[in-house]
Amino acid sequence: MINHSKVSKVITYTIMIILVAACIIPFWLLVSSSLTDEDYIVQHGYSLIPKVFSLNAYRYLRTASRSIGRAYLMSIIYALVGVTANLILTVLFAYPLSRKDLPGRSAIAFFLFFTMLFNGGLVPTYLVYTNMLNLKDTIWGMIVPYLLMNPFYVIMMRTYINSSVPEEVIEAARVDGASEPRTLARIVLPMSKPILATVGLMALIGYWNNWTNGIYFLQQRSDLYGIQNFLNAVINQTVFLQNHAASSMAVGFKVPTQGVRMAIAVVAVIPLLITYPFFQKYFVKGITMGSVKG
Repeated sequence: MINHSKVSKVITYTIMIILVAACIIPFWLLVSSSLTDEDYIVQHGYSLIPKVFSLNAYRYLRTASRSIGRAYLMSIIYALVGVTANLILTVLFAYPLSRKDLPGRSAIAFFLFFTMLFNGGLVPTYLVYTNMLNLKDTIWGMIVPYLLMNPFYVIMMRTYINSSVPEEVIEAARVDGASEPRTLARIVLPMSKPILATVGLMALIGYWNNWTNGIYFLQQRSDLYGIQNFLNAVINQTVFLQNHAASSMAVGFKVPTQGVRMAIAVVAVIPLLITYPFFQKYFVKGITMGSVKG
């Protein structure tokens, strides 16, 4: 029995080590490649330890440090506004759906689920956002389309409320004369911190990594670019300079195309790495409780 327990622990720890390595090694390779000389990468490929150390990729990014700072600021604004709006809409949709006495509850739930399977298509959606809502070349073009509310988040939130917020507590609040908004604010939300953190983190990742909205809706306003769109423009610029030798020599050194791509990925992922530990204690519980029961 003791040997069986030891074998189980060894297997469990081995699997966990493999999973941790699978998460760490790609990021390690990313950082290492951004610090490796461009010629070495082209000739020998990527390696976990920089064989020929170089900061040329970061020196190149430093030439656009002011623009990168502005793009970071815009991404932070998009994330703060977008995540806040996303959570508000998700809660206001999920809480009524969690009430069994809601008239038309099944029909509304079906309509919500239907939107996860079918949509109007890219072109009609784009025309609605640009011609009817006039979101083109505005800050709202980076916040509203495709990201403002996700049906999957609503289902997760509704499932969590049904499974983790006792019905008796809500009924007791009603007996005490609490209105629905007061019940939601004073009872349901404080007991739903794990799922709120989970949905908030997912929405944050969506807004931070979003670059398609910038391509679709910011055609004349590059000053509204978030960090992903700006760094995508930097990649395009490095490729252009790399393909035009005369322009490349003008910057003082050979443009490190591969290294810049890796350095850009490092720059873009740092805020998420800083943010995640604050959500970690809620994330596992929220994603588990919100997904198990339907």
